Amino acid sequence: MILKRLHENILSWKKHKNHIFASAYGIVKNEPLISTYIQNKIRRRHQHMKLFISLLFLLFALYCPSIHAQIKIYKGNSNFSGDVICNLNKDKIYKKNSSFSGDIICNIQENKIYRKNSTFSGDIIYQVIDGKVYQGNSSFSGDILMRISEGKIYKENSSFSGDMIANIQDGRIYKEHSSFSGDVLFTIHGEVTLEEFVAIWYTAKYVY
Repeated sequence: MILKRLHENILSWKKHKNHIFASAYGIVKNEPLISTYIQNKIRRRHQHMKLFISLLFLLFALYCPSIHAQIKIYKGNSNFSGDVICNLNKDKIYKKNSSFSGDIICNIQENKIYRKNSTFSGDIIYQVIDGKVYQGNSSFSGDILMRISEGKIYKENSSFSGDMIANIQDGRIYKEHSSFSGDVLFTIHGEVTLEEFVAIWYTAKYVY
């Protein structure tokens, strides 16, 4: 009887010891090491941190100039910095490698190309409508200077191969029907819209 009671006491002490050990390490469900309140607080803090980082990246993308890639246009088939004709940055064409407002050659607003940094209708160089490039702010067929279609540039409103001024292949603009490297007029290092291309064409052909 005495042995039996002693055995029961030993078992009870071991159980109590294990319970204390488990509680200390947060193993017992009723006595977690970190309370639900603290866990929720940490979770909310992580969510706020993620939101803050997301907003930070958004602001960086909107206001950091380096995010807006500068697209450079080179003379002929070159890729040397000394042969940069102009560069496109934020809808503006700048002289060579410049980014100064005083070196803006033209700017693009919707489907119109304006002189320098102007937005006045009297300073419109070209207007682009359905692949046709019109002189100034005109939309009359008699004022069409060239037509761009499927990577080919034609005189006025023509679509005849004999009236092809240039053709575009992989960012290179070749003379007429040519595809020889020696006939590359200029090279655009980057993707541009039709309106941006017209602004680049104006700069490469008539400014430099």
